[in-house]
Amino acid sequence: MKRLPFIILCFALVLTACAPKAQDAAGDVLKVSDGKTEKTYTAADLKALGEAQADFKGVTYVGVPLTVLLQDAGIDPAALKIVKAVAVDGFSANYESALFAREDTLVAYARADGPLGDDEGSFRMVLPDQEGKLNPRELVEIIAIP
Repeated sequence: MKRLPFIILCFALVLTACAPKAQDAAGDVLKVSDGKTEKTYTAADLKALGEAQADFKGVTYVGVPLTVLLQDAGIDPAALKIVKAVAVDGFSANYESALFAREDTLVAYARADGPLGDDEGSFRMVLPDQEGKLNPRELVEIIAIP
């Protein structure tokens, strides 16, 4: 009898860990911060900032230039040393200004021919002509480091 509460607790923890991730009422969100300010964006918010296209591995992505997103969040890209892109699983990629300030560095929210693939999540980084590890999928956060 003394083990029953422990077994129930363990079962509840397993069920909680297996539950699907919670989503914001508006869907998945992307957090942009610099330690002082923080702003969250939905795909609709990114679309409202404008649309640009960039190609990566034969796929044309649609998104917003990273510098435009940073400016909208109240962050001056010229004052930054590093921008860090963080995926849902904790994987991250750091970009120096030579990469994050490029006009074709995008935070993508769609492909030119439709939505992002299931394995890409709601957002992904797109840096044309860069290796795959610099193009994280399932993006959840962008951290600006002065």
